[in-house]
Amino acid sequence: MAKKVYVGVDLGGTSMMAVVTTSKGKILGEKKRKTRAEEGASAVLERIVRTVRDAVDDAGTKMKNVRAVGIGSPGPLNPKTGVILHTPNLGPTWNNLPIVDYLQEALGCPVYLDNDVNVGAVGEHALGAGRGCKNLVAIFVGTGIGGGLILNGKLYQGVRYTAAEIGHAVIQVDGPLCGCGKRGCAEALASRTAIERRIQEGIAAGRQSLIPEIMQQEGRVDMSSSVLAAALERDDELTQEVMADAARYLGVLVGNVVNMLDPEVIVIGGGIVERLGERYLGPVRETAEQYYLNQEDKDKVRVVASELKDYAGVLGAAILAKQMYKSAKKK
Repeated sequence: MAKKVYVGVDLGGTSMMAVVTTSKGKILGEKKRKTRAEEGASAVLERIVRTVRDAVDDAGTKMKNVRAVGIGSPGPLNPKTGVILHTPNLGPTWNNLPIVDYLQEALGCPVYLDNDVNVGAVGEHALGAGRGCKNLVAIFVGTGIGGGLILNGKLYQGVRYTAAEIGHAVIQVDGPLCGCGKRGCAEALASRTAIERRIQEGIAAGRQSLIPEIMQQEGRVDMSSSVLAAALERDDELTQEVMADAARYLGVLVGNVVNMLDPEVIVIGGGIVERLGERYLGPVRETAEQYYLNQEDKDKVRVVASELKDYAGVLGAAILAKQMYKSAKKK
């Protein structure tokens, strides 16, 4: 058992997860539980503390052996002050919340905060699909679309800590309304939320679809990735059409990212790509390559699926904890 360990926490609107790792990222223990955001920030913070302590117990170690904790949270947030500015997925009780101060006092060790997609990019760069590369863009497709950017081996956050908000790149002027209030964002065209909206609109307009039947069979109230996969397997025409459009729009976004940054790797994560694999990623890649300005050596830019999947964020948060802890020690 490693004498000194790091903890990573991935905080989501539905669930939270904590892992205990060695300095090399080997998982020693873990714990997952529901977030229950409806209970408010105070209750969720207590649940984070319990989740961390349970993961430490699962690792067979003690809190005194934890050097630092890293947490990835939906934003916007300020990693320097450790404050979550606001997060729609968790509710208004999180506005201007000094989460780092609370957790440091409760856990008795240094705590570091960053955006959940940023730490996912860190995880994939260090331990996943981006191992060994210097420049990487991570795009995670879920209820929204988030991005993380590694430049010259380091996380790039931007002057206001909001770099790589890829989901809000406008790719269709005057397109559908996005949750951010603007129109035509990639998130409004290619996220799982956008896919669900398009399918619901089609059904409301009289299009035939197996989606309602599949959702009832699976006992789902939302159109999960498994529901979409089942509909595609049964050759549901509406789902095929909407998914093809979503993959095309994501491909346009990837093409724009490549033209701007020319990275070695673009990692695409989230439930849809995990469930569908190349059936979804192939058309994304094919569309993206059509939009590359430089058509030479296209294989030097790899567009690949996340290797760490659900563990990208939580492992990235643990790596963040190690990096920030060591940086603080040098000062």
